[in-house]
Amino acid sequence: MEGNSSDLEYGARDMNGLSLNSYSSGLQAQLQRDLDRQHLLSDRPRAGLYESVVAEGIEGMEHQERYERLLQRAQVEDLNEVSGIGCLYQSGVDRLGRPVIVFCGKWFPAQNIDLEKALLYLIKLLDPIVKGDYVIAYFHTLTSTNNYPSLHWLREVYSVLPYKYKKNLKAFYIVHPTFWTKMMTWWFTTFMAPAIKAKVHSLPGVEHLYSAITKDQLEIPAYITEYDMATNGLHYFNPVPTAS
Repeated sequence: MEGNSSDLEYGARDMNGLSLNSYSSGLQAQLQRDLDRQHLLSDRPRAGLYESVVAEGIEGMEHQERYERLLQRAQVEDLNEVSGIGCLYQSGVDRLGRPVIVFCGKWFPAQNIDLEKALLYLIKLLDPIVKGDYVIAYFHTLTSTNNYPSLHWLREVYSVLPYKYKKNLKAFYIVHPTFWTKMMTWWFTTFMAPAIKAKVHSLPGVEHLYSAITKDQLEIPAYITEYDMATNGLHYFNPVPTAS
């Protein structure tokens, strides 16, 4: 996990100076539960492995059935209250022609939104896209605790999304990361999604994205570019096209 002394100072506050202690305590409790669960799984007798595989298979079928129901709802329900926020959208393609999904954390009102409808909109937008390769660019710029969804909801969303979402995700870029995002990324890729760990990239500035996504293919709000210029200056990175 990346970090330095300045990152550790962010452990008690976010980029707007708001307290993160209450959220961090919940995260620590979740981490401890996941560690305990891993220990229990490693100590499980081999005689119970078959029952475990069967149980997980049944659970997977239940998640698939639930996803199909959510997809049907997403296609008929009015989701304007979520789409109108503008926090999640497709923005062009990367240098390899893969669709780029942009998520602006600052515009996601996690504490004042119907999270069920937020999930439906996510499914409605991504279902036709994830049939092929795609990438996600998440901008953590100027977010606060009001933008952070619960760990329970994040776990629920990940569990209900089918395998194609994980398999065809080729890169997940986190721009302007903080201590919170680094902790969440470590927890998420360690306990829930180790298969995508190598696909997650934390970037200190927008210009670092240009190695993978040309500037004309990246549509982002003005507050992100303004913050980036104020923090990093102009022309601070010379992008070299990559094939990742």
